[in-house]
Amino acid sequence: MNLQADKIELAKMLLATNDPEIIQSIKQIFKKEGSTDFWDQLTSEQQTEINQAILEIENGEFVDFDSFMAKHR
Repeated sequence: MNLQADKIELAKMLLATNDPEIIQSIKQIFKKEGSTDFWDQLTSEQQTEINQAILEIENGEFVDFDSFMAKHR
């Protein structure tokens, strides 16, 4: 099955159920998924370092892994 088919099947099952425990469990899953973003768990220093690294990559200021390893072997 593909993702779209899985989503349709889940929607059908949800619409067919009258079990409040199942509905509550699904709501909890979505609340938990929506509230956990790793970015929010990083310190401001870590976020700054990541943003700086992104800028360096965008500006071509990096060395690829093989070149780096060749110098250190």
